[in-house]
Amino acid sequence: MTLEECRRKTVQRLTAIYPRSEAEWMTRIIFEQLKGYSQTDLIMKADSEVSDFIAGKVDDVTERLLHHEPIQYIFGETRFYGLKLKVSPAVLIPRPETEQLVEMVINDAAGRSDLRVLDICTGSGCIAVALARNLLFPRVEAIDISPDALEVAKENARLTSTKITFSQADALKLQLSAGSYDIIVSNPPYIAEKERTTMDANVLDYEPELALFVPDSDPLRFYTAISRSAMTGLRAGGRLYFEINPIYVKELKQQMQADGWLDVDAVRDMQGLYRFISATRPKS
Repeated sequence: MTLEECRRKTVQRLTAIYPRSEAEWMTRIIFEQLKGYSQTDLIMKADSEVSDFIAGKVDDVTERLLHHEPIQYIFGETRFYGLKLKVSPAVLIPRPETEQLVEMVINDAAGRSDLRVLDICTGSGCIAVALARNLLFPRVEAIDISPDALEVAKENARLTSTKITFSQADALKLQLSAGSYDIIVSNPPYIAEKERTTMDANVLDYEPELALFVPDSDPLRFYTAISRSAMTGLRAGGRLYFEINPIYVKELKQQMQADGWLDVDAVRDMQGLYRFISATRPKS
């Protein structure tokens, strides 16, 4: 079997459940991971023979994808904000929307150095690592309740040569020292249980429920707790950033304004949905 025949066969199999553009992308990733081939290599080496061993490996990965297993978990890595990061079923796969959250923080902090930053519900550590790599000499801390997630985050800090202080803690029960941070950022669990029926199998069957869902009766539980902790933990004028479920943005914004936060701003994501909130701690 030639490389081109193997590639076409893989794309065709994947289009059974994925859009063709996604099937093409997944196929490129498979050959990049298994053979180190770039898209150019796939063209230049189209007529080369694929060994039975590699063809078998390609089939194995394809079969897992057809069972909705995320390709990031299959190969144990993903890309986020220009970085190659480790992922496992212990952590959520970082989304492009979260890159926008990181960009907000970096833009707001432009030109400032030695900022002390806390990432709450760090998961894979993607936010903490990206901020540590792109802010000017920051001191970054990150917490998560899951010891398995923290192991992944620590590995990502090591792989990217970033200095981050990690600790295990429950975001619902945080007690932060007064005025300790310039920036607090969080992408906590925010999907309501009632939304399960609208979600894809690759998320429901493989990504950690602990990092996804909140009760329908209290969908803002993490934001309420983190907001309260941040009001103490941030210095006067410090900034709080959230990624949030768009259906609860208006409610959270009103709640934070009532709690005394200033400059509470809801920001749209790339799809035009209000996905983020930023706010400033009062100076008195």
